[in-house]
Amino acid sequence: MKIVTSLSFRGQCREAFEFYAKVLGGKITAAMPYSDAPPEMGADNPKYRDWLMHCWLDVGDQSLMGADMDTDWAPNVDRPKNGFDVTLHTDDIDQARRWFDGLKEGGKVVMDFDKTFWSPGYGSLIDRFGVPWMVNTHTGNGRE
Repeated sequence: MKIVTSLSFRGQCREAFEFYAKVLGGKITAAMPYSDAPPEMGADNPKYRDWLMHCWLDVGDQSLMGADMDTDWAPNVDRPKNGFDVTLHTDDIDQARRWFDGLKEGGKVVMDFDKTFWSPGYGSLIDRFGVPWMVNTHTGNGRE
């Protein structure tokens, strides 16, 4: 079984996933624009021509999915993301810091990357696309 987070954007999916691929060292394996959809789907509005209806990013054995949505299809897509974080875990504190520093570029740091009582390196942020992230370094103590 694999649980995959799917992120929604408003015309920024391609830019976001190219950014994530660069920061996380992943590869985009699918990027299907609405312009490729069959005519009967009704996705022929020029506004959505270059928006992505499906995007898939592989990072190691993990994946992220994404799509561009408008408020007609996803009424809350224009509101701040709330109630979840995309979370990255590693036992390599230097890698964790690189991920954090890359993802915070143009975004907002919620909790700066630093030592905590549960981790030698943890930080949280909202990236420039409005997606909340947590980056955590494992300690092997079972509390992360």
